[in-house]
Amino acid sequence: MASFVGAMAIADLVKTTLGPKGMDKILQSTGRGREVTVTNDGATILKSLHIDNPAAKVLVDISKVQDDEVGDGTTSVVVLAGELLREAEKLVAAKIHPMTIISGFRMAAECARDALLQKVVDNKENAETFKSDLMKIAMTTLSSKILSQDKEHFGQLAVDAVMRLKGSTNLESIQIIKKPGGSLKDSFLDEGFILDKKIGIGQPKRIENAKILVANTAMDTDKVKIYGARVRVDSMSKAAEIEGAEKQKMREKVQKIIAHGINCFVNRQLIYNFPEELFADAGILAIEHADFDGIERLALVTGGEIASTFDNPESVKLGHCKLIEEIMIGEDKLIHFSGVEMGQACTIVLRGASHHVLDEAERSLHDALCVLSQTVNDSRVLFGGGWPEMVMAKEVDELARKTPGKKSHAIEAFSRALVAIPTTIADNAGLDSAELIAQLRAEHQKEGCPAGIDVISGSVGDMAELGISESFKVKQAVLLSATEAAEMILRVDEIITCAPRRREDRM
Repeated sequence: MASFVGAMAIADLVKTTLGPKGMDKILQSTGRGREVTVTNDGATILKSLHIDNPAAKVLVDISKVQDDEVGDGTTSVVVLAGELLREAEKLVAAKIHPMTIISGFRMAAECARDALLQKVVDNKENAETFKSDLMKIAMTTLSSKILSQDKEHFGQLAVDAVMRLKGSTNLESIQIIKKPGGSLKDSFLDEGFILDKKIGIGQPKRIENAKILVANTAMDTDKVKIYGARVRVDSMSKAAEIEGAEKQKMREKVQKIIAHGINCFVNRQLIYNFPEELFADAGILAIEHADFDGIERLALVTGGEIASTFDNPESVKLGHCKLIEEIMIGEDKLIHFSGVEMGQACTIVLRGASHHVLDEAERSLHDALCVLSQTVNDSRVLFGGGWPEMVMAKEVDELARKTPGKKSHAIEAFSRALVAIPTTIADNAGLDSAELIAQLRAEHQKEGCPAGIDVISGSVGDMAELGISESFKVKQAVLLSATEAAEMILRVDEIITCAPRRREDRM
């Protein structure tokens, strides 16, 4: 039983963050910094929990996987698994063998999935409706997050960003830059690529039709840097000669780089003032210390490759873009590359009151981006707001009536657990969940009825009119992972602590 209790405690912990009216949690780390994170994202909360209970760890794991796989629905997975365990506990207490329960759950999950498959809507052919579907999904995902106030604005941002990806689920080329200051409404999507660096001194501030060389090389050898080596010289002039030779080496390297016919040089390591001077004389914009993901992304976006040797210019692929200029966001100067090769890339600049707000906004936006990029690939869409759960529960209930034997109890329990999600959504909004669920169930007896919980008006509403949609892929992942996790915990009959692995003596 211990394993059940731990898992249910975890489920209850994140239960309150579910739905549009769900509350946030403040995570305070016990480390030295006592950092504080404010978040609504189930996976983030569970990742940072300190847990001893092994069964609870399974739940944390599934929410992590859900986060990596589809990005959203992390809370729903845990709540559903917790509810399944709660139902299973009652059944075990009624002397039904866990294996029977598991096989019942298996049947029920299959049935629920088929029920969803019959109800999906697929608008891939029609670009307009598909885009509005994406918009609805983005707004539904964001409505349970901190961005819910400006969800139209951010939904639009997310949809635009994902539409540019043209179907790849690689979110690397969407860059998110966080700049404190302003309000969340000031966030915007930028076509090009923004590098969070300043432009060197005495260099052109604006370049058109730029050819960019992205490099990872040391540009700091114009002084004698011979550590641990002793140079014996007869006079100071000899030391100066060595310095001169070093300088000459550097000058040659710069000459080689300039020979590529570039007018922008981005380096990952630092550039000393001497080579920087040489670049400025040649009218080349040199940027130093571009952090690594910035550089990788820049190479990806401009279509160049990262170079580290410059001997044969013809083999190096240069990046191109139409315009490089300096822009101001808030207090900071940034370098903006526009008109880049890959039309896929874009930068989302988030503004907000404080770092906590920005971090949470980034997490929420990341959720939305993940879901959208998955939906672009698998364009099946469902209504949201507890509608899919009710559809599944209805089908599963019917299956339970047809099934002979003890399994039917387990199947019925599964449908009760499914109903727990709309119940929780209603509870979090402070509505009378029992009344609402009863109404919903009655509504769902009609064929093809789009009823779900409308949290704003506090009644049963029409999901089609309200435009609350979810991605089928997310729902399916929630259903299957939750069932499997519950199954795994059910199979456990006792928890054994084992001795840690002995280290072999390496003598």
